[in-house]
Amino acid sequence: MLIADQHVVAIDYTLTNEAGEVIDSSAGAEPLVYLHGAGNIIAGLENALTGKAVGDELEVSIEPQDAYGEYSAELISTIGREMFEGVDELQVGMQFHASAPDGGMQIVTIRDIDGDEVTIDGNHPLAGQQLNFKVKIATVRAASEEEIAHGHVHGEGGHQH
Repeated sequence: MLIADQHVVAIDYTLTNEAGEVIDSSAGAEPLVYLHGAGNIIAGLENALTGKAVGDELEVSIEPQDAYGEYSAELISTIGREMFEGVDELQVGMQFHASAPDGGMQIVTIRDIDGDEVTIDGNHPLAGQQLNFKVKIATVRAASEEEIAHGHVHGEGGHQH
């Protein structure tokens, strides 16, 4: 069975940056399971996997625009410490959910703290980076009607309701 939209796919993978440093890997863990065509993984990797079959192996480099986007200085801002109501101690590197300009939610990371001013960054940590994947397809199956309706995998390796 070939990978196509509305199929559940399990992959073993290693993700490295341009310097060859491992950023993430499924080595020693369960494969990553996702619903193909539902936007569960970055577009560039999903496109590269389309048409592949169980046992296929590939190495693919994904440019920022097909991964987490270009880095945007516009997503960095300084806000007052009072915006973190209920958080006793702020530290650089902490992440929070915040309202995005489009009305949705985004994750912001604290980049700097200077007195009562906190600099936050709304860029994904991998924004602006070329990502290199080594992938082996472990399994491919047709998705259930419920998985398609919900837009994600259920059961083994997937979302549990």
